[in-house]
Amino acid sequence: MSVFVRQNSTNCSFNINESWVILSPIEQKIKQKIEKIGTPLKEWDIQINYGIKTGFNDAFIISGEKRKELIKQDPKSDEIIRPILRGRDIKRYGYEFADLYLITTFPSLKIDIEAYPAIKQHLLSFGYDRLKQTGEKGARKKTNNKWFETQDSISYWDDFYKQKIVWKAVGKNLAFSLLEEGYFLSAPACFFTSDLVNLKYLLTVLCSSYAKYFIYNNSDTTGAGDIMLNIQSLEKLPIPKPNNETEEKIIFLSSNIHRIKEAENEIDRLIFQVLDLSEEEIKFISSLVSSNNE
Repeated sequence: MSVFVRQNSTNCSFNINESWVILSPIEQKIKQKIEKIGTPLKEWDIQINYGIKTGFNDAFIISGEKRKELIKQDPKSDEIIRPILRGRDIKRYGYEFADLYLITTFPSLKIDIEAYPAIKQHLLSFGYDRLKQTGEKGARKKTNNKWFETQDSISYWDDFYKQKIVWKAVGKNLAFSLLEEGYFLSAPACFFTSDLVNLKYLLTVLCSSYAKYFIYNNSDTTGAGDIMLNIQSLEKLPIPKPNNETEEKIIFLSSNIHRIKEAENEIDRLIFQVLDLSEEEIKFISSLVSSNNE
């Protein structure tokens, strides 16, 4: 054993179900604290889902102009057309609606396409052979769904009518936002809802330096260096639960993030405080987050 290893090695505790990662002493201390104080996101009272996979977005995602055209042809069309966001539309603490809409012919809704003639003709304009779900060359992948239905069943469609936290699954910069009721989301972006948890608090934690640090160190990356933040990666994030007073402060600051100077720094300070991190550990996290933001 080398002198360096003898002087710098640290005993690590490994879970047989987790990947083995070599951590520095300070990283081990941070890991132990956040796992002791925080509760993994997946254990909060939330429902996590992927965005919608249509199998052929060109046909199912339409412009605002096309939406107006279809409704003019048949007012009933409006019943199954909903606003949708893509991953690229999601920004940190916000989003930019690109005036795009989804034709919501989900298999789980058991829609009769004959009741929507304008939408039927719109979809057929792309060709029946292209829309059928047989797995044949030039068609969508094989499923038991009908030609006019989306590729996935989307049994959780009613969750889109709730307030939700959304995030893009691939990108250089992390972006989480709170999305209003009635807006849908396309894959590979993901979202979660909750009837019991304050989503504004969770959103603030997800946008914090602490979450960035965890995500940067627990997510895969593409060849281009983009983060691949899938559900399995995010649901491991330990979320600390502060007392009511601190939680209210954090939510107030995030609600006024663009109006209060130093709001983000104060949010980070409060979260680090709840996690009981030392000044040395905070500086370590902050330096890594800053280097990843460059």
